[in-house]
Amino acid sequence: MLFGHEKVSFLHLPTPLEYLPSISRDLGVEFYIKRDDLTGLGMGGNKLRKLEYLLYDAQQQGATMLLTQGGAQTNHGRLTAAVAAKYGMRCAILCIDDYPGEVSANILLDRIMGADVILKKSDGRSEDVQFEELTARMVKKYTDEGEKVYVIPVGGSNRVGMLGYYECAREITAQAFAMGISHARLICGVGSLGTYMGLYCGLRGEGSPLHLTGVAISPFGEAKEKRVVSYFNEVRDAFGFDFTACRSDFDIETGYAREGYNKPNAVVRDAIYEMGRKEAIILDPCYTGKAYAGIRDMVREGKIAQGETVIFLHTGGAPGINTPFHRIEMERELLDGVTIL
Repeated sequence: MLFGHEKVSFLHLPTPLEYLPSISRDLGVEFYIKRDDLTGLGMGGNKLRKLEYLLYDAQQQGATMLLTQGGAQTNHGRLTAAVAAKYGMRCAILCIDDYPGEVSANILLDRIMGADVILKKSDGRSEDVQFEELTARMVKKYTDEGEKVYVIPVGGSNRVGMLGYYECAREITAQAFAMGISHARLICGVGSLGTYMGLYCGLRGEGSPLHLTGVAISPFGEAKEKRVVSYFNEVRDAFGFDFTACRSDFDIETGYAREGYNKPNAVVRDAIYEMGRKEAIILDPCYTGKAYAGIRDMVREGKIAQGETVIFLHTGGAPGINTPFHRIEMERELLDGVTIL
């Protein structure tokens, strides 16, 4: 139990914390990776830590169906579908997004696991407003069909979901002490803020010496600037943390979002190829590939010092390499190594 909240324990924890010798040598830093891509259900990923707590809350409310939101290729949606399938619930994933032209990548996995995927093309209004309207419409539909619907926000990023990464902060800290790297900088991608906020609160709340740096994977505009503070205040009030924070306390690098959320980018693809060819670890083009590309830039720019110890949180997402617009670019670049006899 954490702050009065229980969870359904379906993960095999702790996930490994591994040293990467080739990447360390090439970058000139001591590079470790926390393998939260190896969390099991539905091809794994960070959202499962949040879903342990969210599932318990849903069960306590008598829910028969999980409904969540995201982009067409949402990793969180895929893992919500996995949890729903495992625990005998229906699932729907609502997307304000274009149909990508084929049932592949996460959409394919969603459907294999039995989830409904609802895609609605954006009408140009605020995405929050569109999600609110679409969610109300679909909750009514499923309620009329006899379901008790439990709504999970984008990324599972609310005060219940962030508990999964508060707990993970404890786990990483214990591993870092055991490996003699408690002075390290912990780096994660930042999207809907739930993983980052859980880690931030967990590290501070538990007195961890690890320093947290986030790398924004999408433009960090005024709404996100306000959200990071309001989100912290929400969880502080809910759980009674004895510390406060303002925007300057959150170390989030905002200059490496490239063209925007989940947009194809040659630098990100090169980072993916490097990690695959040097360490046989697969990153994704939306989150981990972009965050690792940001780390490489931070090393070159001196924001990460030579010899510094870095722990990179691998949050999963590998199915995203099969998203059509990413896969097409990779095919163009990689076809020269394919010999057809």
